Amino acid sequence: MSKQEEMLHMLSELVMMDSGSYDKSGVDNVGSYLINAFNELGFVETIVKQEEYGNHILLKQKKTNKQPSILLMLHMDTVFPVGTSAVRPFVVKDDKAYGPGVADMKGSHVTTYFALKTLYETNPTILNQIDVLFTSDEEIGAPSGRSIIEEQAIGKKAVLVMEPARKDGSVVTFRRGGGRYVMRVEGIAAHSGNDPEKGASAVEELAYKIIALHQLSDATAGIHVNVGVIRGGTAVNTVADYAEADIDIRLSKMEQASELEAAIESIANETRIKGTSTTVKGRITRPPMMRSNKTIQLYELVREQARLVGIEVGETSSGGGSDASYTSALDIPTIDGMGPVGSGFHSEEEYLQVTSLQERTTLLLNVIQRVLSKDVVFK
Repeated sequence: MSKQEEMLHMLSELVMMDSGSYDKSGVDNVGSYLINAFNELGFVETIVKQEEYGNHILLKQKKTNKQPSILLMLHMDTVFPVGTSAVRPFVVKDDKAYGPGVADMKGSHVTTYFALKTLYETNPTILNQIDVLFTSDEEIGAPSGRSIIEEQAIGKKAVLVMEPARKDGSVVTFRRGGGRYVMRVEGIAAHSGNDPEKGASAVEELAYKIIALHQLSDATAGIHVNVGVIRGGTAVNTVADYAEADIDIRLSKMEQASELEAAIESIANETRIKGTSTTVKGRITRPPMMRSNKTIQLYELVREQARLVGIEVGETSSGGGSDASYTSALDIPTIDGMGPVGSGFHSEEEYLQVTSLQERTTLLLNVIQRVLSKDVVFK
């Protein structure tokens, strides 16, 4: 079996394991598979057990007294529900592999394993300087994973986040931060035909607030506010006694967070329909991933190593979030998108470019070795 065939075999097995963020047993199945694979490379696991989500897994070499310098960061969860792999199984067509989570990010599990396998076979002592962290809830904002990520990142020389590379092969050096809020309006129910004047419509009040919320968006400042889901009312002939909205916010600088939160609270406190009252709950779930000087230096190192193996790697920004934001916020050099090339993430069209499996394995291998060189300093 060729190396590419071995990689595709491993990828197929991982993709055919459903592991949606809320499917604890599925995520833990993926975790068990990865533990067994990495055990063969001398890594031993520390399992951080979770009640609601899948368990997090930290892998370290069994014989090491060193403080590892590199953290490789991956997630095991996908956005797809149980049963998706049976309906839409792993398949390869025209150098593209398809299936739920094939690029985001089970392909990265494969490239990470094979890069470290090469080191295990050629320079095993270097593995003492590498930690590998698999988390279980990245796709839903890392509610249980954030503290683990921050704890393991502290003291590292660099963090390589194994999200997929973009369609053109670019890695990610900047991401907007984000938050989630729920605004709930309480009104007064009444029959809409017999005595509507006795009611106070929560739906009408929320409608005013939605318009005001969307007006907080500022494309120039990199701020976007979106009400994506609304719920309310009980019957079409009843004045609605409740309504609520799920709000997503994106920001480019952490300083914008307090201003946005104050503006959202102000909208909640302003009453247009007498008899209604409003509450809002939520928080900033991810800080922005900033394009700091250290990150730029790490990107230049990645680009240099890519050119040495005949790959051109650009940099890009993303409005979506990832766990890279947490390590970047700690001022640790962080590059996101170090996985294989893919596109169509979170959709039925998601695919992974098969030829990029070996290319990105080699790139990761070379970047790891270069980062660990004594002459490389990020400042």
